[in-house]
Amino acid sequence: MSLQAYHLACTRGERELFQNIGFDLHAGDAMRVAGANGSGKTSLLRMLCGLAFPAAGEVRWNGRNIRSAREEFGSELIYLGHANGVKDDLLAWENVVVAATLSGTPVGRDQAYAALGALGLARAADLPTRALSQGQRKRVALARLRLSMQTPLWILDEPFAALDQDAVTELCATLNLHLAQGGMVIYTTHQEINLTSQRSLHLDLSRDTLC
Repeated sequence: MSLQAYHLACTRGERELFQNIGFDLHAGDAMRVAGANGSGKTSLLRMLCGLAFPAAGEVRWNGRNIRSAREEFGSELIYLGHANGVKDDLLAWENVVVAATLSGTPVGRDQAYAALGALGLARAADLPTRALSQGQRKRVALARLRLSMQTPLWILDEPFAALDQDAVTELCATLNLHLAQGGMVIYTTHQEINLTSQRSLHLDLSRDTLC
């Protein structure tokens, strides 16, 4: 299992955000994408998901260009962007069920309860999502990760934003479990996070460096 990026470039209008970005990730690897605001972090994540096209270069999943392996790649990917993507009119557990179903892994109420409980939301499972705080809403969105351990690639845009320290600890435990089971995680964050992975990479778009 591998995800490779070759000579990726991104432009916005006449401005070049980054160029010549490349890496090679394998099972158990984690990569943090850093950079100043406007450096193209979200744009890069969307390219890696196949939601945006690079100005140059390509992304490959298990050796195949993701544009020609769209169906296979989509079934092996979880992408969580800035927006929580939760429905205000649904209860917290209902949101988890809907998100899991849309991603192709249908679950029941008990599984949704367990996923929310793992992120400290057991008491809020039956509340309307509109009644939850921003941090709680974030955790509702992240709960689907607990139900997606078999999905190998997780790409997460600012997953720790709006979370308190307990929730950060709980999310790190979820990510570490996924990595220990051979999953891959690509993420952005402004916080200092230590994940336990086979190999940890740091890609800084402000400097076009990978270490």
